[in-house]
Amino acid sequence: MRDSTATLEQPTIVLASASPRRLQLLQQLGLRAIAQPADIDETPLANERARDYVMRVAVDKARAVLSTLSNPQNKVVIAADTSVVVAGQILGKPQDAADCERMLGALSGVEHSVLSAVVVAGGRVPLAQRLAETRVWMRETTRSERAAYWASGEPADKAGSYAIQGLGAMFIERIEGNYATVVGLPVYELSTLLALHGIDLLSAPGDKN
Repeated sequence: MRDSTATLEQPTIVLASASPRRLQLLQQLGLRAIAQPADIDETPLANERARDYVMRVAVDKARAVLSTLSNPQNKVVIAADTSVVVAGQILGKPQDAADCERMLGALSGVEHSVLSAVVVAGGRVPLAQRLAETRVWMRETTRSERAAYWASGEPADKAGSYAIQGLGAMFIERIEGNYATVVGLPVYELSTLLALHGIDLLSAPGDKN
């Protein structure tokens, strides 16, 4: 029998991100979260590996937000970072149309990886982190397609200049791994970290309909 007091004992969840996609994923999981973006420097370090980079940035986001919270023992911070990686190169968010063309041109017709790190911190549990990787195959795209996609406005704030959950899906032939990792929040890994704080997604208080 489910404990009717479990919901009342759940800590406040703080999402260290301005991403509406990550907030939506949490809502779909039945979690009510407060969004509080982290203000950190996300510039890759010299010779930093992609895996180390995404994990470092996610940890820095979590620590930055955690340091601003009053009574952090009753709050759980969720932070994540996602990078698109092709031929060892980290593709961040495009600066302009030319940068978008460069990124999508590099991804055209080739396999690449999407790395998503997730960190859960706060409460009475030490900071914990996980990393997920999904392989993605993008079909060949033309310069005119890439220009039209930029004009749609969708790539502007997306790692690698595309969104698999939006128009960018038309370019994706297949993936190997978890779809949520490409969206930007690896749900399986997140669920294992939340369990450390006694948060069970199957009994989260949000709307499951």
